[in-house]
Amino acid sequence: MVQRYQERLYWHIRSIVGDHHAADEVLQNTFIKIYKGIANFRGDAALYTWMHRIATNESLSHCKQRQRRATVALEDAPPARLQEQPSTDGLAGNAIAALLQQALATLPEKQQQVFQWRYYDAMPYKEMAQRSSTSVGALKASYHHAVKKIEAYVLQHLPTA
Repeated sequence: MVQRYQERLYWHIRSIVGDHHAADEVLQNTFIKIYKGIANFRGDAALYTWMHRIATNESLSHCKQRQRRATVALEDAPPARLQEQPSTDGLAGNAIAALLQQALATLPEKQQQVFQWRYYDAMPYKEMAQRSSTSVGALKASYHHAVKKIEAYVLQHLPTA
């Protein structure tokens, strides 16, 4: 089971926590929870869906703990270093990813989750609805609001030329 799902779960977790070391830690905790809870798996959903939900919950818990430990509010943090490796448009890929992660951190939890599923996992709305017990329409609205907030955040925090 670990060999079959490790890589998929790692990249899902990494898209949420944004850091390799944190993703490794969360992945390990995820497999521990899966191991401890496999006897309670009812089979109502696919095995991977169940594992994905555990990975998501572990990732979100990790992010909440990280936010609680942070001593500086996001608004007070120094701006992202956007000039590390110039690309064709003047922004480094890793800086853009960092800016996106900062923007994601400002979203409410539900919008973060919907954005993660749609943007990073390319998950269809019907599958999201099954996993979250939320209507497709509400998920589309959450995604739309998340995108608008992320766009506003990015535009506000882009370096001026």
